Amino acid sequence: MTTLHEETRTHLPTYDEDAGPATPRTSIGRASAGDRFDRYGAMLAALGLTWLLCQRVLPLPGPAWFAIVFFLTCIAMTVMTTALSGSLTDIKDRVAAIVVAAGALVVGVALASTVVFVVSRGWKPLLHPNFFTQDMAGVGPRDAFDRGGILHAIAGSMIELALALLVTLPLGIGTAVFMTEVGGRFAKVVRTVVEAMTALPSIVAGLFIYTVFIVTLHLPPSGLAASLAIGVMMLPIIARAADVVLRVVPSGLREAGLALGSSRWRVVWHVILPTARPGLATAVILGVARGVGETSPVLLTSGASSFMVTNPTGGVMNSLPLYIFTTVRSGEPASITRAFGAATVLLFLVLLLFVVARLLARPPRSSRRRRTRLRPGPESTVSGPGRSLPSPTEDSR
Repeated sequence: MTTLHEETRTHLPTYDEDAGPATPRTSIGRASAGDRFDRYGAMLAALGLTWLLCQRVLPLPGPAWFAIVFFLTCIAMTVMTTALSGSLTDIKDRVAAIVVAAGALVVGVALASTVVFVVSRGWKPLLHPNFFTQDMAGVGPRDAFDRGGILHAIAGSMIELALALLVTLPLGIGTAVFMTEVGGRFAKVVRTVVEAMTALPSIVAGLFIYTVFIVTLHLPPSGLAASLAIGVMMLPIIARAADVVLRVVPSGLREAGLALGSSRWRVVWHVILPTARPGLATAVILGVARGVGETSPVLLTSGASSFMVTNPTGGVMNSLPLYIFTTVRSGEPASITRAFGAATVLLFLVLLLFVVARLLARPPRSSRRRRTRLRPGPESTVSGPGRSLPSPTEDSR
């Protein structure tokens, strides 16, 4: 009588050790050598054809026309080479890849050219330490770079942005929680208003704060009014982005929290918001990016000053965008260079804020647990061809 061990081995496929290793798997989405040859060959052919058309056939001088013609000829050559050995789906896939890569390249070149242009025009004032430690009180537009600085503008931007975040952060996230977790007819109205306010011109926000707080309430122009105007611009951005983030949180987390007996708001505070924290940080980053570069609301509600002001209710408070605007309009070469230097500082300041926001939004590192590696023992079950099941005597043993 055969045992279960022998019967199982007769029905399981065997692996021939003399046959050598199995055929290696190919990674999904990885281009083969022939595909890479077709792709790069089409690009080289398109480059040669573009040079022929722009330099010998058509009167299209300049790098802009060369880039446009190269893009079109690259698509044409890719379609021709792919059609020789591929299907219509392959043609669409490669054309889509070219279009997406070209779009990313255009965005990267535009961003890099902007940064390089601004830094190249404004690097001279950055070499003087007083540019970061002094204000422009008593400094003329033709004075040398060793006098004056933008400390008052940096402090004003940070104070106004901090006050605006202090108001818009709870309001924006609270509005998103109301639209996502509460719902109802009024939530639809709020969502419509928020989406409409994302396209609100900045001058309208400045006029609103100017009319309400300065004209109606007879308050003087100050940094507080400027921060409120900036907050009006930031609020719909944060609320709309946070609404999108909260809506993609899996509903199973809500159901699990409610099934454990927690209230709705306890689930929101301890489950939903921590889960969506990276996305909420992105929403805050988008709001900061919109508010930190506003000029017209600050000009209407606060005005420009050349001296340091740290009290948001103490009078006129300057900001970096407003300093750039007022300085570049002077027409003096030294002032224009100072404006480009302030623009360089503004770029790196925004980058620093983005990095800080992303670091604060990172989830806490879980404690490292000891990982045990499972290794098949002599009594392991069948997990592949050629492996045998334990016999009944081994199981009983």
